[in-house]
Amino acid sequence: MPPHVTPLTDPGTTPSSRRLVWLASDADGVPLGSAFLRLFTKDGQEHLAELEIAVHPGERRQGVGGLLLDAAVAAARSEGRRSLVAQAEDGSPGDLFLAARGFRRVLALTYARLTLPDVDLARITQIAQHPHPGYELTHWDGAVPPGQARSFADSRRAMDDMPMEGTDYGSVVWDVERVLSAAEAIARRGESLHTVAAVDRSDGSIVGFSELVVPGDGRGDGQHYGTGVLPEHRGHGLGLRMKAESIRQARLRHPELAGLLTDTADSNAPMLHINDALGYLPTHKAAEYQLTL
Repeated sequence: MPPHVTPLTDPGTTPSSRRLVWLASDADGVPLGSAFLRLFTKDGQEHLAELEIAVHPGERRQGVGGLLLDAAVAAARSEGRRSLVAQAEDGSPGDLFLAARGFRRVLALTYARLTLPDVDLARITQIAQHPHPGYELTHWDGAVPPGQARSFADSRRAMDDMPMEGTDYGSVVWDVERVLSAAEAIARRGESLHTVAAVDRSDGSIVGFSELVVPGDGRGDGQHYGTGVLPEHRGHGLGLRMKAESIRQARLRHPELAGLLTDTADSNAPMLHINDALGYLPTHKAAEYQLTL
């Protein structure tokens, strides 16, 4: 008998998206694979859906992934979506599967890791504390302080020109509500959000930021969520300085943290240079795939 695909209820709804889920199982109800379809709901991204498919290694090449994909594609179309994106590690079964099912590669990514116990803390501190006339760094844990919320939300446009190559990603519109809800979502998962921001001394506005998410127990690896500087304030080394400060704080505040993870588009030469300068080492390559619906 062919696998049976069952739609499930998923609680993963946020102010910016909601998810649909399917479980593939055999005649005895044994799970074989799953699919998650994230439907973006905010202005600028209502055309987009994001797919994650996982199939048990022993059940691959049996049509399970194809059935899950068919269910997700049909749902995305019924929701009026224009593009479906998915990511896979280079050379992985998912990489081959997506290419064979009509997806096209639209973005190349490099994943890298910094081993925290090996960090030269004196060197990182020197970078973080290097004076930049007209700017200073600040930081906070969790949600942005109320007095800085509006300025921080405005600074998010620093990511608007992030290289996305051929990805039909749309535009992410950040407001105070979205900034706060993102921090709340991280807290609900039991993780800690640490933000370092660059401030323009002339008016006190936030002009750049670097976000790091750390596991709740302070162990394992932390994940960089984004580093960006407003276009009109670039060229002063603020990106390097903020990320160095994020590393410095992680090393001092989370002594059991093993490493920091980051991923960067291969076309984003400035951020790749920052990662190299701070000692991040590439771990693997991945690709963003896209299917036009």
